[in-house]
Amino acid sequence: MTVYRISGIWKDTSNSITHYAFHIEKEGAVSRATKIAKQDAIQLLEKANNMATTWVWNYVEARWNIGEEVSIVNGINGKFLRSNPDEKITDNLAHLIDYDWITA
Repeated sequence: MTVYRISGIWKDTSNSITHYAFHIEKEGAVSRATKIAKQDAIQLLEKANNMATTWVWNYVEARWNIGEEVSIVNGINGKFLRSNPDEKITDNLAHLIDYDWITA
């Protein structure tokens, strides 16, 4: 099984998520972020035995915390990634770090 951590996002001018910052967890270590297009991220997580969680920066403790499990949802406008669907702001991953300022 491949475990991924998603730490951030990139959005377009209409404020829609276009890319995700994916990290691979192996043997207790986590890789640097790789910018993955939304459609590629969905295809990656549709493969058997692949799973992802959010990876949220804890400002108080200055470390990364494993967040909620991420799933694929088939909505009105097609498939997208969402964490625990309990009507909280963290549901659609838009709460993750916005990496637009780092690179386009």
